[in-house]
Amino acid sequence: MSSSADALEGGRSSLKLAADKYRSILNDERTGNIRWRYGGPPIFDTVNKLFEEERTHVWPEGSLEETVQNAIKSWEMELSHKIRLQDFKTINPEKFKLFVNGREGLSAEETLRLGSYNALLKNSLPQEFQYYKPEEESFESSHDAFRSALPRGFAWEVLSVYSGPPVIAFKFRHWGYFEGTFKGHAPTGEMVQFLGLGVLKVDESLRAEETEIYYDPGELFGGLLKGPPISETKTTDTGDNTADKQSCPFTH
Repeated sequence: MSSSADALEGGRSSLKLAADKYRSILNDERTGNIRWRYGGPPIFDTVNKLFEEERTHVWPEGSLEETVQNAIKSWEMELSHKIRLQDFKTINPEKFKLFVNGREGLSAEETLRLGSYNALLKNSLPQEFQYYKPEEESFESSHDAFRSALPRGFAWEVLSVYSGPPVIAFKFRHWGYFEGTFKGHAPTGEMVQFLGLGVLKVDESLRAEETEIYYDPGELFGGLLKGPPISETKTTDTGDNTADKQSCPFTH
């Protein structure tokens, strides 16, 4: 899920952009006619560091596990940072559907409009039991909330792959450190993580046509709501820092 909250950080230099080891399509898109949400391609150095330090598996280069892991990271990158479906390389926009926890599928247009957090956190629980209300959040506000809570990013890894294409079933882990405020709750500094299952249907070009995600949102929010409530006047203002706003959620 990625994304995932991968962090895009620091200043950008068109002359000094290192290749991303996990999102190879980025390495071909430093120039061109891509419409980026924040003005240019993202940089994932911070969350890549967290991923490399704390992942539980190092998959062999070229393995199915590595391929699936990098494909999901690339999809989450596109979803969080590209604003036109015509620029996407990881999905088939005409057929794509996202299904989360058995709910009705979202089209590519709906998923892009909502953003990864809102799309993945939609639920049908009664209002009094909703930890997070996607219908009250915009694309930007949802990303701001998780970027503030998880300043080192929201890392994502594949734990197992059970079947190969065209229908790929896999288990994943999503984690970060609650070191910033979240919805009026003070940070604990502790790891926040959840596990989930995914099923990815791909076409002959390995573009996603359907993505199914199953996970327990309570695992995520149990950690984020653990911190004591704080007054709004004490909540950290994230300001209008352009570099900070280039964060990615669920990826991972």
